Amino acid sequence: MNFLRVNMSSKKISVEEAGEKYRLLGNRGLIAQLAFDEIDPKCDPLGPNNKLIIATSPLDGFGITCTGRLSVGGKSPLTGGIKEANAGGVASTKLVHQGIKAIIVEGLPQSEEFFMLHIHKEGAQLIPAKAIAKKGTYSVAEKVYEEYGKDVGLITIGPAGENRLASAGIFVNDMDGDPSRPAARGGMGAVMGAKCLKAIVIENDGSFKPPVFDERAFNEARKAFAKGIMEEPAIKVYTEYGTMGMLMILNDLSGLPTLNFRKGMWEKAEEISGERFHDLILERGGEGKITHRCMPICVIQCSNVFPDKKGKKLIAPLEFECAGMLGSNLGIADLDQIARLTKMCNDIGVDGIEVGAALGVAADAGFFEFGDGKQAEELIGEIGEGTPLGRILGSGATVTGKVFGAMRVPAVKGQAMAAHEPRGIKGMSITYALSPMGADHTAAATYRAQIDHHKPEGQMEVSRNIQVLMAFYDNCCCMFVSRGLIKKPEIFVNLINAIYGTNYGTDYLIELGKEILKLERAFNLAAGVTQDYLPEFMKIEKLGPHGLTSDIPQSDYNRFWEEAFWGKFPELK
Repeated sequence: MNFLRVNMSSKKISVEEAGEKYRLLGNRGLIAQLAFDEIDPKCDPLGPNNKLIIATSPLDGFGITCTGRLSVGGKSPLTGGIKEANAGGVASTKLVHQGIKAIIVEGLPQSEEFFMLHIHKEGAQLIPAKAIAKKGTYSVAEKVYEEYGKDVGLITIGPAGENRLASAGIFVNDMDGDPSRPAARGGMGAVMGAKCLKAIVIENDGSFKPPVFDERAFNEARKAFAKGIMEEPAIKVYTEYGTMGMLMILNDLSGLPTLNFRKGMWEKAEEISGERFHDLILERGGEGKITHRCMPICVIQCSNVFPDKKGKKLIAPLEFECAGMLGSNLGIADLDQIARLTKMCNDIGVDGIEVGAALGVAADAGFFEFGDGKQAEELIGEIGEGTPLGRILGSGATVTGKVFGAMRVPAVKGQAMAAHEPRGIKGMSITYALSPMGADHTAAATYRAQIDHHKPEGQMEVSRNIQVLMAFYDNCCCMFVSRGLIKKPEIFVNLINAIYGTNYGTDYLIELGKEILKLERAFNLAAGVTQDYLPEFMKIEKLGPHGLTSDIPQSDYNRFWEEAFWGKFPELK
């Protein structure tokens, strides 16, 4: 497998063998190691010394379910530290079929002209992107398909990325061609925009097939892998309701952000619940689907197609995080309105979580009225237009709070919290505060842990252990695989050993997860990113109806990174 290096300063493209050091690393793990090895932690995130890393999984290309996630990362313009965000879609597997393990985009161009990277079996070229510059992601997809056909992989940014807004994400096309799979968190779309790279198009003509060490053992392990996932009852809930099935669970725990994190339970939650969402898709019929694949060979199929009132596809998919942050957090109890807001964010190329949080902060400052869906559309439209107000909102919740003088900003390390209220689900206090990624729920969602979520005891250990496991899964596959295999680690290890000829035991999962997090922690410390605590208002302001605050003892925060648990930390040279 190869690294494809793209230097935007010289426009030189080169191919190099990835090497043994990176052989078993992919996605988040590969980004952590490459960032540690190659990026100056003190560099300007939008400057020439930052790198945009686009990484595939070490299990992709073998026909294994749920392994086609694509990760993007580098130094985040939002947090100032390391960042990895991932998405489904078809681009990762098409890159692997071209023999590409990762794309590393370096340098800065001398002009503001945007380019498209075209990858095919004969090589790769940078092509002027005048035809798609300044266009939304859906229009980019249409133009690309007209030129190259619909079976290509597409990775693109919207106008927000071109404007270098810190909430800008990178979007990938799905099985149906929609560029609606966001690697959205952390502002990596702004990094891609700073490098004047509008899109990457991967042709479907690659023929590379990664080798397998033991074919017989591999075939057995691959079947056990898929079976192990599907035997878990919780997977069926994901298939039927997608991530939207989480909404009422979190609401019942007082963990649903409402009115800029003022409430953890909402009297209108059922109107935007997974159950209501599921029933509405079935009632409307037409192009709607309660089950849908975002990437090839997925047995979970947790995606969906949400139709409008006439049965025409409105968006694919609608996810819980946007229902929470653009819905309950803004006081909007209309699934159609939330879907429209989400699609606007996708088209403009911004993170719906970050934008939802920024609008909540704007409401506190008097620039938005809770519950006003039309006004929310107008404000998100301003982000796309690049107006002064739009640029403020598109720079994220922290910048919005500073500019407007707002006191209640739900963010850590400059990144907005996702739709898991950390006072109602106290383990999320540790996840948000201590994850190197900033306030990212995917680092360790603790709401399913067998613990009293309203008491501080034991929350640090729960979050820390899940963070380690999630770092491993983020190295290889969709995080939802963990629901089926978390109690069957031998299945995962058998698969890796069969492919690579290794002889790992089940402790490999923990060891690799720890190594990834230690690399990320070392990068952040060198970058000066040290906010390992929640915003003060969450420690003081009581969350109804249970009067909850973020009251995990400081001693637990202090113990999180203790060497007795992690071992020796790497040092940047």
